[in-house]
Amino acid sequence: MAETLLSPGVLARENDLTVTGQTPETIGAAIVGPTVKGQPYVPRRVTTFSEYLTYFGGTFLSGSSQYTYFTSTAAYNYFQNGGQSLWVTRVASGSFTAAAAISITGSQNDGGVTGIVNTVELGPASNLNSSASFTIAPLSYGANQNSSGSIDASGSLTNGTVDNLRYEIVSPNTASGTFSLLVRRGDDNTNSKVILETWTNLSLDPTSPNYIERVIGNQTFTPQANSNNQLEYVSTSGNFPNRSNYITVTGVSYKTPYYFDNTGNAKNEFTASIPVAQQGYFGGAVGNLGTSGADKYYNTITSTNIQGLTFANITGGIELMANQDEYAYNVVTVPGLAYDNANGINSLNTLINNTTNRGDAIAVIDLALYGSTVTAVSQYANTADTSYAAAYWPWIQTVDPLTGEFTWVPASTMIPAVYANNDTVAAPWFAPAGLNRGGLINAISAEKKLTNNDRNTLYQNKVNPIATFPGQGVVVYGQKTLQTRSSALDRVNVRRLLIALKTRISEISNNLVFEQNTIATRTNFLNQVNPYLESVQQQQGLFAYKVIMDDSNNTADVIDRNELIGQIYLQPTKTAEFIYLDFNILPTGATFPG
Repeated sequence: MAETLLSPGVLARENDLTVTGQTPETIGAAIVGPTVKGQPYVPRRVTTFSEYLTYFGGTFLSGSSQYTYFTSTAAYNYFQNGGQSLWVTRVASGSFTAAAAISITGSQNDGGVTGIVNTVELGPASNLNSSASFTIAPLSYGANQNSSGSIDASGSLTNGTVDNLRYEIVSPNTASGTFSLLVRRGDDNTNSKVILETWTNLSLDPTSPNYIERVIGNQTFTPQANSNNQLEYVSTSGNFPNRSNYITVTGVSYKTPYYFDNTGNAKNEFTASIPVAQQGYFGGAVGNLGTSGADKYYNTITSTNIQGLTFANITGGIELMANQDEYAYNVVTVPGLAYDNANGINSLNTLINNTTNRGDAIAVIDLALYGSTVTAVSQYANTADTSYAAAYWPWIQTVDPLTGEFTWVPASTMIPAVYANNDTVAAPWFAPAGLNRGGLINAISAEKKLTNNDRNTLYQNKVNPIATFPGQGVVVYGQKTLQTRSSALDRVNVRRLLIALKTRISEISNNLVFEQNTIATRTNFLNQVNPYLESVQQQQGLFAYKVIMDDSNNTADVIDRNELIGQIYLQPTKTAEFIYLDFNILPTGATFPG
């Protein structure tokens, strides 16, 4: 088709302005808190509650009682209400380590006999065996990972639980140089195995696609601190990413490169490296859940103890989540961390400052412990001034998702679920509040049934009330940020609108770094940003917008400084929070105004 007119006529051209580039990665929430399992201070992204339970565990026993951390309750509600992506950072009190690596022995350790021998049971003592074929270790940390103990006639471990592990080598074959590895749950037995993972046809040949380190993974993770002793990032060791959710291969002592000779037969020097059929368990892990005392787990959080943690324990996890390049999320919460003493204020200020510096998320915070008052909560709220945080009160009674018991939780445990539901049924720039989008689906009751005067006092002091309405249930009835100055950004929906826009437009802009500073590059940017903003406008996020990236703001001087300038003007939509209805009583015979 001709692109120019050489004689009188009409040329209809198409300009596709709907191209917005690749679909952006799903960005969700982040939670910092204690969990039953997992490695402390190593954030992990999960996409379902089932995946959360696999890595972080659910309930745990203390004495004869079963408990659930706020972290698990928050994760459950978040995914049940439409959440798709969740960063979880486990924090812990004291020293935590994984169980010691266990040695998997080959047939050279059985009197030099090759091939399959009788099944043997190996525990942590076999770590001392220097002629092991390879070693494996659990990924999770803590003493609850120790599954060692005596084995009864049924093949059950004394200390085997639902949270720790056993392993089993099956189907070793020296002719093919392969074997299979089962990861079993610690509380199973020989006649009733609970197999968590099955890794088949593994090899010790590093040139094979089934090489054990390549298939299972061999990475380990270490939190690293900066010169100020603040946790800053997590370093990774190992060449192969972990595909197992439970174990990592910590070493291969007897590799079998090119297992077969030129005639296709197994090399004699390698056959003895193939592990024999055996079962084993793990031990030597260090780290207990919480500290002593009745207030370490449940809703009786004190000013110095948060489910067995100190404020210093929690601050380390908050520091890690400040890494914007590594961890993408748009809402973050630390359930149970409140403003009720000086250390709590310091930890919460770290959370707020880090979130503000990131500029791409909002922190949902708690202000007070269970049993506080409207006056105290209002005073706590006025110690903060930022549009990157929001506070909700009071506490909420809900059903523990794992025990079925009624339990009290701080509001921050449930609010990410409200945000997730809001984004599912509407969009981030809609208010996550009110009867349509602010309902707390799993709430039974609020700690205090707020009066209208209570709600007024809280809202005037930047606290979003959690109200109870007959027939409507428990509802978030406010959407203020903790910003003191009156502006558009003192509302949660506007702050979240800006977060969504900045995140998406920054993704588009990242592809322009190091591109030529020309009209073509600017046009490429405009052709992606304008359709996106138009879609937001059509979804009631904006009244109007304007994007400028041309010669007016990209002068020769700007170009010579290797800069590309874009200016985006936005008019965000506002929500109707205060509705006035005038009912006018007219005398009989009066006419209604047109």
